[in-house]
Amino acid sequence: MNKAFKYRIDPSVEQESLINKTFGCVRFIYNRMLANRKEIYEQCKDDKESLKQQRYLLPADFKKEFKWLKEVDSLALVNAQLNLQAAYRNFFRDKSVGFPQFKSKHRDKLSYTTNNQGGTIRLIDNKTLRLPKLKDVRIKLHRSLP
Repeated sequence: MNKAFKYRIDPSVEQESLINKTFGCVRFIYNRMLANRKEIYEQCKDDKESLKQQRYLLPADFKKEFKWLKEVDSLALVNAQLNLQAAYRNFFRDKSVGFPQFKSKHRDKLSYTTNNQGGTIRLIDNKTLRLPKLKDVRIKLHRSLP
């Protein structure tokens, strides 16, 4: 069984800037991939077989054009892709869920998800957490989740 913890972080000014960049990049990737999928869906919505065979753009496809996407945690960008795929699955499973919507800087919650690969996320001591691209950030335990 996995156990989860929520921490409050106390980032430095530089870390806070990178976190805000990550929020923006995750939103940017999600919206760009959604626009790509919407365009393909509109072209192929009457032909489900053709729709299934389409190649959708991935976060790595955007890094060639938008070099600043390399500054943030790549797993956060991949998780935006996974979130979009889940939104699409939910839409096709139950149309009442509604078509995935674009993310807004002002309306939506600022968040991103990353993964622990090879110890990239680890608790150094009770007051310091190591996170990808952020290095060591000061923390306080907020609560333990079941």
